[in-house]
Amino acid sequence: MTMHNTSINLSIATFVGLFISVLLVYLPAINQHNAYAELSSPDNNKTLLTTGSATTQVKPDKVTVSLGVETTNTKAKAALDANSELMNKIISALKIAGVKENETSTSSFTITPNRDYTIDKNQGKLIGFTVSNSIQIDSNNVNKTSEWIDTAISSGANNVNSIYFSLSDKKLDDIKKQLLNEAIENANEKADIAASALGLKIVGVRTVTIDQPTPIFTGPTSYSATSLKNEAFAPSTPIMTGQQQISQSVNIVYLMG
Repeated sequence: MTMHNTSINLSIATFVGLFISVLLVYLPAINQHNAYAELSSPDNNKTLLTTGSATTQVKPDKVTVSLGVETTNTKAKAALDANSELMNKIISALKIAGVKENETSTSSFTITPNRDYTIDKNQGKLIGFTVSNSIQIDSNNVNKTSEWIDTAISSGANNVNSIYFSLSDKKLDDIKKQLLNEAIENANEKADIAASALGLKIVGVRTVTIDQPTPIFTGPTSYSATSLKNEAFAPSTPIMTGQQQISQSVNIVYLMG
């Protein structure tokens, strides 16, 4: 009777041992999604995931202005001739005001027939033509924006389609490098504080993930045509560049020991 009980006890012990062995084999797979918080490296170092960030605000150093002339006449050629004359006058005046030749380009050109559907409800009676010609200025001389708008308007421009401020590639690249260094320093500080609170030390880095920098404009960046079209401008039209906020973040997995 005693031997029979002993056999049962041994069987239970064997089963429990086997269950624990299987559990230990599959436990890492069960907890794989917590790898950054577990003993997940070959040398059993604990890992710590920290996100570092850095943000700055800068003034744009690039401006894009779209402006143009719209003329209407009963004859297409007459509307086109009047438009061409005004546009040439505007371009010449802008060059005198400091706009370089390689900073201007034609952004759009259209000739649109005008029809009166109160006379002919089906096709509309042709009553004339509207010619629209717009040029675009891309320049790093943002401080001249107001002067150029005034010059264009006084020379015959009756459309200011948009004014957009941005960062040049060089300035943006320099800011990215600066913010990346600051974001890494921020991550290092957080990691040191967390490790110290746990009674551990940072002994290495496992992985580094650099996020794309995020530019966000925090001030005026564009002006619509409705706010600037067909207005009698006073000298030095107030145009504000605003500021652009740029943020950079980095994710670092540290080894603790």
